[in-house]
Amino acid sequence: MIELVQTPAIAQGLRKVETRIRRLGGSSELAGINDGAGRIITAGGKRLRPAMTLAASLALGKSPDRRVITAAACVEMIHAGSLIHDDLMDGARQRRGTATLNAELGAGKALVIGDFMLARAALAAITAVSRPVAEVLAATAVELAEGQFQETNDLYDARRTRESAIRSITGKTAALFRASCLVAAVCAHASPEDRARMAAYGERFGLIFQILDDLLDLTASSRTLGKPAGNDLRQGVYSLPLLLSDADVRHLLGPGMTDEQVTEVLERLRASRMTATTLEYCRGLAADAVAALPVIHDEEIARVLYGLPTAYIDHAMELTMAS
Repeated sequence: MIELVQTPAIAQGLRKVETRIRRLGGSSELAGINDGAGRIITAGGKRLRPAMTLAASLALGKSPDRRVITAAACVEMIHAGSLIHDDLMDGARQRRGTATLNAELGAGKALVIGDFMLARAALAAITAVSRPVAEVLAATAVELAEGQFQETNDLYDARRTRESAIRSITGKTAALFRASCLVAAVCAHASPEDRARMAAYGERFGLIFQILDDLLDLTASSRTLGKPAGNDLRQGVYSLPLLLSDADVRHLLGPGMTDEQVTEVLERLRASRMTATTLEYCRGLAADAVAALPVIHDEEIARVLYGLPTAYIDHAMELTMAS
């Protein structure tokens, strides 16, 4: 997916970000922490969030310097640390085809490594970037926790509202995309209006990102996903696409669903207007994201940021149709 935001300037910046991430992840005095953090860092993530930091910086007329590179690395460190915590909460045994840290090292060690990555990002932000950037990232970490708590609080609630689902994904996912753009605007000393515009763009894209990920969990095959389809249903996460569906499935939801019950719900959802309704909802978010962008004088970067939301939607459609 990173190809969607790839330009020579972004590619060059990402190579520097990668070096910085690895240094931060390997900066503990304890080899075990460095090894664990290194496994997560090198597990093949898209680096979409730091790429957006670089794109936002270039859009605001600032070539990514050391501070921007470090800020982008901090964003990715927070993302990686939060993935460890997600795996712990979900009891996940695999991620991206490899064993999770909690499966290999145990819950206690995995928790500490996740904490280390979050704390290391905070320390780098305050010492190597700026206090305003550190404040953005600290506030974002609060939102990540609140969004995840909101989702946990709604588990197996067949009466979950769309508004509750949106609040949850705004906190647990969209907030970090918002931060990825906002820290670039802060480093660029952008005006308050341009900071707000870049933050709004990032947040709306983050909503699209999570909603489409949730849609694929309900529509794509296990082969495409690399994990069992309908995993959210099994874990009691009733996502926005399900809530947008016109299918009569809520009476079938609940703890302890069998594989046959999950299959029945998936079949009903796929036969409904869920996919079309969800994509239409995401296109509305894409229009809002593009409308939020400030004036961008770099034509290449403008094409990247203006095109990214729609390109991501098109990519999700292709994955759904290929399943």
